[in-house]
Amino acid sequence: MAPDWNERFSDSEYAYGTEANTFLADNATMLVDPVLSIAEGEGRNAVYLATQGFRVHAVDGSEAGLEKAARLAADQNVTITSEVADLNDYQTRPDSWGSIVSIYAHLPRPLRIKLYPMLVQALKPGGISIFEAYSESQRGRGTGGPNDLELLMTCRKIEEEWKGLETILLHEIEREVHEGKFHTGMASVVQYIARKPEQN
Repeated sequence: MAPDWNERFSDSEYAYGTEANTFLADNATMLVDPVLSIAEGEGRNAVYLATQGFRVHAVDGSEAGLEKAARLAADQNVTITSEVADLNDYQTRPDSWGSIVSIYAHLPRPLRIKLYPMLVQALKPGGISIFEAYSESQRGRGTGGPNDLELLMTCRKIEEEWKGLETILLHEIEREVHEGKFHTGMASVVQYIARKPEQN
């Protein structure tokens, strides 16, 4: 069963911590301004990118999560913009983002095959996509992520669903993840970085 995100984010504690995802932070210098972060939650990644000088727009279905994101941004003396939106209905214009970030957004396949092509179109030529999610091998480990295989990722799913980008990095690895109480311990993840081709 999917979490009730407003309920999860209503606690004063940050469910996934306040530090940025390390894969994103390690590769942030590749990003191009402005940045769209989907399923941003409580703002840890968006706020980190804002501290690095990026203009960041955070989208999430949880109003409670984005309220905490705004507080975290204020604590860090940066500004982000945000939008409460169901990703099933989310729309954004073509060629409007320098980068798109998706960190642990575990979505059902019908939504992914509708959302991801739109996000590819939304990237500007030369734009960057950075993605990390738990892999199918994560199922049953108890260190984070859903148990539904449909929501977990593989490299093949990435190749099938993010068409139109030039792959820079795509692999499944095991790594330690320590991001709040819900993501903690050795985990199997899929990591993906890609660039939208420049127009001729």
